[in-house]
Amino acid sequence: MKDFSEIKTRLRIRQQELMQRIAQISAQVRHEDTPLPSDFEDQATERENEEVMDALGSAARRELDQINRTLQHIDDGDYGACRDCGREINAARLEALPFASRCIECADRAES
Repeated sequence: MKDFSEIKTRLRIRQQELMQRIAQISAQVRHEDTPLPSDFEDQATERENEEVMDALGSAARRELDQINRTLQHIDDGDYGACRDCGREINAARLEALPFASRCIECADRAES
């Protein structure tokens, strides 16, 4: 098994950042810090902001899911193997794209 400790450390740091971001977004959408304004126009603006925040939260949750799956693969010992052909994924590819589950050849085939 290769040593992916550097990638794992980067993923854990990003995992913590995302969990904090998701908590902040959730608090803002639930108006834990400030109540809704009484003016209807301000409420409409606030609702639009909530939609944007919700979209950001969804993106953060998707990235967090990718990180969690990747960390599980590292722990299971099958990280770095292409899910299609089983060959080893190039280390430079994993450094640039730690969530990569396919080697570049299989990824190109899957996209075409």
